[in-house]
Amino acid sequence: MVSQRLEERLEALEVKAAFTEDLLDQLNLTIYRQQQQIEQLQSEVVQLRQQAPEGGGAPVRSLRDELPPHY
Repeated sequence: MVSQRLEERLEALEVKAAFTEDLLDQLNLTIYRQQQQIEQLQSEVVQLRQQAPEGGGAPVRSLRDELPPHY
């Protein structure tokens, strides 16, 4: 009786450990993908800064200037 209960508890712990290991693998993959996205976005920001004029020479335009003529 005691050994059966001990086996059940051990099996439950093994199942929990397996689920925990799987979850950890999923989290690691998520972090890896997020880091790749961060690096890509940082690269894009650098490229955009290089494309922008130094003095911010483009005048600020109103959104009304962007409306199509039929408005």
